[in-house]
Amino acid sequence: MENKYLPLIEEYLPTLLPSSECTEKNVVKSMEYSLLAPGKRLRPTLLLAFCDVCGGDVFAALPYACAVEMIHSYSLIHDDLPCMDDDDLRRGRPSNHIVFGEDTALLAGDALQALAYESMLSEKSLSRFGLGGARAAAILSKASGALGMVGGQVIDLETEGKDPSIETITEMYSKKTGQLIKAPCLMGCVLSGADEKKTEAAEIYAEKIGLAFQIVDDILDIVSDTETLGKPVGSDVENEKVNYVTKLGIERSREIVSQLTREALEQLEVFDSDTSFLKELALELSQRVY
Repeated sequence: MENKYLPLIEEYLPTLLPSSECTEKNVVKSMEYSLLAPGKRLRPTLLLAFCDVCGGDVFAALPYACAVEMIHSYSLIHDDLPCMDDDDLRRGRPSNHIVFGEDTALLAGDALQALAYESMLSEKSLSRFGLGGARAAAILSKASGALGMVGGQVIDLETEGKDPSIETITEMYSKKTGQLIKAPCLMGCVLSGADEKKTEAAEIYAEKIGLAFQIVDDILDIVSDTETLGKPVGSDVENEKVNYVTKLGIERSREIVSQLTREALEQLEVFDSDTSFLKELALELSQRVY
């Protein structure tokens, strides 16, 4: 599937990074290493796609889309650290801390988080979106905080070596992965001035594909290989983590992914503009396991 938003994101993303011609150049290069690493740019794509289908200005929304990618990149840097998942490979390349050291990697993640809010709350962005821009930033802040992505990581760490219920696993996924998929969908709606009905549909769509996305990752951790995924496989087993596959099996997990995807697609019927891209995106994400 051709992603018409990807070239916009790839062109705009580097312009937001500080210059490496400075005393602190090592941390800037560390930020650049992870932020500009090849990737699908799923999260910023979702923001721009929902902004688009709701009649918003896609180009003006780019600082917000790229901010989401910054938060995602910072989370991956920290997730790979020895004190977390201790992974040496990310997106087919050595993890940030392997290249730049744990101290610089940690600070690069912190700096990317700060840069995300600098991008969204700049004078230019706020002059264009006003209160809507501030609301979008608040959505991302809440989604990535203690009761969102960070909270999901806490649940993940605290359940290692234990046998959490499927309800606890689902809660962890909805926070650790799902919040940063739902946030850009909602931000796209806010930045385009979408009504409550469309915003609610976008939220449900995001919740469904977010959970499906993580269950697919569980399956791929078993059936795929490191070269294909660009990151270590079998890490859940190695870290004694229980997931959907270990609880329910591969076939049942695939059935749930299919059901969640169908339910996500139903939400797109609310929109009166072309949603074919969002339909194809949901289907593509679900079909990674086949």
